[in-house]
Amino acid sequence: MIGLREDQGREPLTSEAPPASHVTTLTAKIFAEGGWLQHGLNLEHRPQQETMGRAVAAAVKSDTALLFEAGTGVGKSLAYLVPGIIHAVDQSRQLIVSTHTISLQEQLETSDLPKCRRLFRAHPGLAAYTDFKSAVLVGKGNYLCTTRLGHALADRSTLFADADYDELQRIAAWAQTTETGLRHELQPPPRPEVWDAVNADSSSCARKHCDCEKCFYQRARARIRIANVIIINHALLFALINAGGAQAESADQETRGVLFADDFVVLDEAHTVPAVATENFGLALSSYGVDRALKYLFNPRTQRGLFRKLGGPEAQQLVIDAIDAAKLFFDFIGTAVLTERPIVRVREAGIAEAALDGPLGALHRLLGKLSDKLGEGRERDELLEQRQRVKALQTGVTEWLTIADEGHVYWAERSGRKQTIIALRSAPIDVAPALRQHLFGRRTSVICTSATLAMGGQIEPFAERMGATAARSVIVKSPFDFARNMRVYIASDVPLPSPQEAKLSLDVIGQYIQHCVDRVAGGSLVLFTSYADMRAVALKLESPLTAAGRPFLLQGAGASRTELAQQMRAKGNAVLFGTDSFWTGVDVPGDALAQVIITRLPFDPPSHPITEARCDHIRDLGGNPFNELTLPDALIKFRQGIGRLIRTASDRGIITLLDSRLLAKSYGRLFIDCLPQPEFTVVTRGTLEEKFHPFR
Repeated sequence: MIGLREDQGREPLTSEAPPASHVTTLTAKIFAEGGWLQHGLNLEHRPQQETMGRAVAAAVKSDTALLFEAGTGVGKSLAYLVPGIIHAVDQSRQLIVSTHTISLQEQLETSDLPKCRRLFRAHPGLAAYTDFKSAVLVGKGNYLCTTRLGHALADRSTLFADADYDELQRIAAWAQTTETGLRHELQPPPRPEVWDAVNADSSSCARKHCDCEKCFYQRARARIRIANVIIINHALLFALINAGGAQAESADQETRGVLFADDFVVLDEAHTVPAVATENFGLALSSYGVDRALKYLFNPRTQRGLFRKLGGPEAQQLVIDAIDAAKLFFDFIGTAVLTERPIVRVREAGIAEAALDGPLGALHRLLGKLSDKLGEGRERDELLEQRQRVKALQTGVTEWLTIADEGHVYWAERSGRKQTIIALRSAPIDVAPALRQHLFGRRTSVICTSATLAMGGQIEPFAERMGATAARSVIVKSPFDFARNMRVYIASDVPLPSPQEAKLSLDVIGQYIQHCVDRVAGGSLVLFTSYADMRAVALKLESPLTAAGRPFLLQGAGASRTELAQQMRAKGNAVLFGTDSFWTGVDVPGDALAQVIITRLPFDPPSHPITEARCDHIRDLGGNPFNELTLPDALIKFRQGIGRLIRTASDRGIITLLDSRLLAKSYGRLFIDCLPQPEFTVVTRGTLEEKFHPFR
């Protein structure tokens, strides 16, 4: 279950009434030319950073919304952290900073927040802010609960088979040495079915049951309660908002705040927010998740589970009935809907029988009866939580089968490595109303920032998609000298994308990549829009690149995005092939990334149910889906891809664009206008040797 905390309210950060906020006055002194930031940290004055810092200070002081595009190199992290911390401390409020990528979260935690502390220590006028407290908020399920671990060890005969007990002992041994109790620290990762029994995502992990000095999650919660700054990622932020957010934390439904009462929020990498919010404001049920939830109650294969102790034969049989019904139900969806394609939109209700409704309903009623027989305590709380979980499964399946929300699009999809997991999904067609309600309608400051919010120099399209049309918007350009440090080449002879020309097109793209990589001594990031295309080109080029002494890195070959970026930084001359997620958030400064090659313009295929439904919605309103959805999304992603190259003032390198639509199509000019410098050179395979001139 997702939740922020089980107790109502939170302890105030101070016991005194908050003084007047000094944020605007102090921010002006800090970011001014010759100001405290320059003297305290020996950093250069950046007018763009000063503009942003002042805008953020005004927004947080007035509890208003701000959309701020800050080009690469502006120093936006300090521009929102410094005024944000000052206001949080002055007003005894909490600053929530949300990011999309782990790399930015780590940068904030290990680099930017320590810089803020050094700044505050460097000047007597900022001494009051030196001891600000920060914390990182991650989902409850990532923490080990020592109380649940203890009970699992005690109940091992009813909960675990022998192989699972060995895994439980491994977790118990790790618990003696870990400082944080976070799952990602345990290698190899714990088996999900065992981790489910010991993690903190349970009502059993609560202050009334746990020793707050020993339980890793309770210790983390204590840090969250007193933190002035809380770092979180977008996915968890919107999952928590969807679970109630600040409104769930207070009896007063009009409480100001997004996650916690009286907080204010910065969304960095905000260009990703509409997509992440769409993902989290919908339904996500899978055959794997249902099976795990039911087998937590009772696993007929191992004869273990919660009902081994608290249920009895009747309860165990009801679980077996539900497991069998779930298998038949999801097998039917897979056969009837997903035989030809892995993702299929569902437009009409009644695509399958409600075969799970009865078994889940019977389990829900039994869990209620069993809990009523117990007095207050951990076991009753556990049964009530499982009752709520079963009800959520029943409600979700019913919603999906009945296409219950007219404002949502519904679909089924196959997932997992072997494509054997069947998922039931839904998402809002227009996410703006939900964002307007849960973010911008919470009477607190919400600041959205990124290097790429605008389309054609205008933030208004992004504001409409975010439900933030009343927000102030500002754009400041990057201070970097792109004209001096970036060279752009556009290939005019790559065949236009079409099924007939697919093989020839990939052959030509491969030839360009080989030539360009050979000519650039540093590292190259090659961005694809299709896994199939990426793998096809990798198959041809991996051997010759490796033979030439170039380390070859491929997304999807085992390493995570963070690990691949680290390898690229370390190796210095690697060639990294990446798709979708590598267009944004990858930060490799210096010669380790001396060239970005874009193989295709990043148009999302219109076949995904969300895209298809949004296109239908735009047509119904008399609009043009390509101009209003497909093209704007592609422009932002293109800007993000280009932005991987120049990460510091001293960086320089090559952008090579292998899509001839840039020159052949009228919309190509819009992409060219997104380039941070206007000059480019048109090349063909015949002129590449003559015209392609990398930096030396």
